[in-house]
Amino acid sequence: MRSRSQHQRRKRIVQAAAALASRGGIEAMQMRTVSERAGVALGTLYRYFPSKMDLVVAVVSEELDLLEGSIERRPPRAGDPPQRAVEVLMRATRGLMREPELAEALIRSLLLSDVKTDFGERMTGLLLRAASGTPETAPSSQETASGSAETAPGDIPADDPRRLVARALAGIWTMEMIEMLRGNATAEEIQARLEISAARLLIDA
Repeated sequence: MRSRSQHQRRKRIVQAAAALASRGGIEAMQMRTVSERAGVALGTLYRYFPSKMDLVVAVVSEELDLLEGSIERRPPRAGDPPQRAVEVLMRATRGLMREPELAEALIRSLLLSDVKTDFGERMTGLLLRAASGTPETAPSSQETASGSAETAPGDIPADDPRRLVARALAGIWTMEMIEMLRGNATAEEIQARLEISAARLLIDA
């Protein structure tokens, strides 16, 4: 278990990397530059993050934490499951596009990195919770061990059609983000296409 100081040091490193990426994209996240900005030795940085892509994945996770926190504080209010799912995706879009350089770095990392990331699963879980109208509630460790907790939307089996279509919608959103970052689509165009896709995919959500 990390100590408080280790946790704070890790957070400083991730925040420094995100700040650099927001100004110069993934190319700006040079390990030495990150270590200097975070105020840690280069060797310390490598102990926390053995490679640049490990660091990028941590930045992706930090951005998802912010999105999940925002959704938890202000759940989507739209009337039906597809509309709620699209609201989540558009909030993610607006949040990322406030810093397009960072957004491009994160999307590129998802496409090019060999490092495993839980981005797809976390986005899928967000969409399932939004579609069902269920806030995020993680079962306690005792409930998990005993199996007594009710199945939450995020715990739907991997081969359940609801999870598969939510994952497909998350994939569509990722590709739409690429088009937007390339200047080939506006937020309004993306939303219109996501609404059509969600209405077709989330029929039984």
